[in-house]
Amino acid sequence: MVARADAGSIRKRTSVYPEPYVSIQSLLRFVYWATWFFIVPVVLAGLAVWLISPGDATAAGPFGYLQSVVHDQPVPVAIVLFTVFEMILWSQRYALPLSAYVGVGGRRDVPAAMRKRFEQGSALLEEAGRILRRNHRDIQRTISAADREELQDKLQKLRDAMEATPFEGKVFTAALDDAGDVMEGRLSRWRKGELREYGESIGIAILVALLLRAFVVEAFKIPSRSMVPTLAVGDHIFVNKFAYGPTLPFTQKRLFSKLPPQRGDVIVFQFPEHPEQDFIKRVVAVPGDVLEAVDGRPIINGWPVPQCKVGTYGYMEGDGPFGQHDGELVVEYIGKEAYLAFYDRMMMAPVQRQKCAKDADCAGGKGCLEGVCGEHQGPYVIKPGEVWVMGDNRNNSHDSRGWFEGRGGGVPFQNIRGKALWVWMSFQPTGSLAWERIGVSVMGTPRLPKEFDGLRPAVMNCLKNRPPLPITTPPDPK
Repeated sequence: MVARADAGSIRKRTSVYPEPYVSIQSLLRFVYWATWFFIVPVVLAGLAVWLISPGDATAAGPFGYLQSVVHDQPVPVAIVLFTVFEMILWSQRYALPLSAYVGVGGRRDVPAAMRKRFEQGSALLEEAGRILRRNHRDIQRTISAADREELQDKLQKLRDAMEATPFEGKVFTAALDDAGDVMEGRLSRWRKGELREYGESIGIAILVALLLRAFVVEAFKIPSRSMVPTLAVGDHIFVNKFAYGPTLPFTQKRLFSKLPPQRGDVIVFQFPEHPEQDFIKRVVAVPGDVLEAVDGRPIINGWPVPQCKVGTYGYMEGDGPFGQHDGELVVEYIGKEAYLAFYDRMMMAPVQRQKCAKDADCAGGKGCLEGVCGEHQGPYVIKPGEVWVMGDNRNNSHDSRGWFEGRGGGVPFQNIRGKALWVWMSFQPTGSLAWERIGVSVMGTPRLPKEFDGLRPAVMNCLKNRPPLPITTPPDPK
């Protein structure tokens, strides 16, 4: 009977603080953190991106530049804005609604220097309540009544000190130290050890990272020069996996199936011939299009992609006389996108340049483009559910034109991993950091390497005088 009465007493004493108080406080704490440090920053970041995004026309001046950045990189901008709003709210966490009820330095009369300890006191009480609820039978069996009484007394004194009016710092500090000592002495076997806490933290971090990698963003390393000059070997980029709808785990099905890529998008995808390999190219044709190419220049539905000539560009690849690659650098326009493309003279087939008025004037697999015969590829009809891609290094790229033993082929939507964002790290061939490459936006304003500063005015002139949208939009295939 004594044991039964004592157990009932313990349950009654624990119910004074741990059971109802902890459950209510835990609920309020969840609401507090979820609201102020997730929901509110997400809503504010989304609203800011929506307000800044350009409508039918882009503004002039600095705000116009900001609009173009948001248009080119909405996900990174949203992440940055989310972080900014998170930091602002965190700096004001002691004054936010509900903060007084969740132990986040909640009392207005707690000195700033003691708010961290105040939070520790709240966490200690929550931990004690959790242990007492989950292990009350083992506690009654292994801990004497006197020790249990002392434990409850110290916890109650800590709670009283935290709720006392006015707040007395010395009383609170002494009560916190006493409660911590008795918790360690009586309940240490049920408390989480440092190793376990570290393990749980690392596990949560790994889980979050895997979820982000699976559904939001993934890192990708540029393995070849097929996207020169947009991307260089050694660039490490982020890929937005949410752009076309995230794939469901262990399947190739997308959560949103009506988000196909657009012409001009730079995408990372599984190589259709060898799905274990990841490629990165630019989309040039979408379902229903008829694609051709003359000397590497795409022709969509009989419409040559508009170009603006920039000048001679070159790069070294390896040693020897064939390591130097020189050619023509142009800015191409497809829809709203403007990007750099490189036509390598060394990689072009040695065809005799002759004047022509139409394809019939060119013999031997050549096509007529702008009055001159050149190497002709196609026509290729783009099937539903796929896109055709090319590298920006047009004559040094293994892309849709040469796949499947030269017959050509597209990228099925289910093979697409995501849309390229920006360069977050880059290394030169020597292994040193390429600082000027860090932060380069893949889909943003084209940026040349610094050794080609002389061509930048011509690039900016092409971007400034870009044709209007109707002229840069391919015609309907019909």
